[in-house]
Amino acid sequence: MSTSAPTALSRSPPRHYRATPGTPKIYDAHFPPQPEGPLDRRPRARNAAESEFLDLGEGARLWLIEAAAAGTPRMRVKMTEALALAKLFDPVEVDWALGHAAVHGRFAEADLSSILDHHARAPKAGEHRASEDRSLTQGTSAWARLGQHSKDEAL
Repeated sequence: MSTSAPTALSRSPPRHYRATPGTPKIYDAHFPPQPEGPLDRRPRARNAAESEFLDLGEGARLWLIEAAAAGTPRMRVKMTEALALAKLFDPVEVDWALGHAAVHGRFAEADLSSILDHHARAPKAGEHRASEDRSLTQGTSAWARLGQHSKDEAL
């Protein structure tokens, strides 16, 4: 044991304040800024076909990242299919469909063409479609007045 007087170091405030169990205290000032890592990486093309695929837009980039993260097999074949569809359809729609497929985890063989097909067949604004909850028929309320006389006919 030392009987010497307290030094300046021993009188300084503690570097870490105490926390109770289950409630840690983390001070961001104690840690360096996060380096750019895997979360900020963007896919880079290694050949002309990959470059053409990535040029479709953000949906294509998102599809590539999510498909790789999901371990999708035969990605190059599906990328080639997307490029072929971009020549048949509007490339903006194909890019949208790729982003839609990425968000919903649809990476199977015919998923992209299925999404494009469904999007093309979706009802447009002002178009009405029949469903289980809604019918396009006029109904039978007009038949309820059959045989009744209106005020004009009674006179």
